[in-house]
Amino acid sequence: MEWGPHGLRRLAPVCDVVIVIDVLSFTTAVEILTSRGATVHPYRWHDGSEAEHAKSLGAYLAARTTSLTDDEGARIYSLSPETLLDFPAGQSIVLPSPNGSALAQAATEAGASHVIAGCLRNATAVGRAATDLAGSEGSIGVIPAGERWHGATGPMRVAWEDLMGAGAIIDAMGPMQRSPEAQSAAGAFVDARDDLVRLLLDCNSGREHVERGTTANVAIAGDVDISNTVPILVDDAFVPYQPAEGLQ
Repeated sequence: MEWGPHGLRRLAPVCDVVIVIDVLSFTTAVEILTSRGATVHPYRWHDGSEAEHAKSLGAYLAARTTSLTDDEGARIYSLSPETLLDFPAGQSIVLPSPNGSALAQAATEAGASHVIAGCLRNATAVGRAATDLAGSEGSIGVIPAGERWHGATGPMRVAWEDLMGAGAIIDAMGPMQRSPEAQSAAGAFVDARDDLVRLLLDCNSGREHVERGTTANVAIAGDVDISNTVPILVDDAFVPYQPAEGLQ
């Protein structure tokens, strides 16, 4: 387990499976969307070119807002998980994010064979899928995204919610050889899981959501193992993983 872009560049070339974790909110959003059969196109950030990209794909574009509707009452879909719970089934969406989305795109560029979007909602399913894909001799790289200080281009900060997502997934993999970092993450999750949502609301990122009035997103993100959907990157888009014999 290593953090953020530098950790990704270290692990992606040498791991059979890379799991990107951005609990608040990219990978939680991806899980919600793919569980509805959506195809999710990651995009590094809102830089002015995302609208044309979405148009070329015939896809929705996630708005840069947390509002559920615009001034005229029209439905808005965004990176905010709360806005995606009723996303049209089977449709496509471009989802810009400077953390999780950028890492997902960078993972394939860095040589990762399999890239999975993991969060708390699908932790056990992701852990099982990763071990399935890696096989008995493979290796798994877990990349918590972290957050940014002072905006999208600021330095990375360690994010407690991503530590919990990483720990939940690693714990779900069961007994296997783990790095000290991975073992510590799993232990931290086990220690916190009985009081997880309260702690998520009290961590740095959670307090930001409280201040913005978007605490529903924290509750949605903290709903551990509610989903069996495993988003996997195929041809630059996340789709539900379909193992040959199904996940048990």
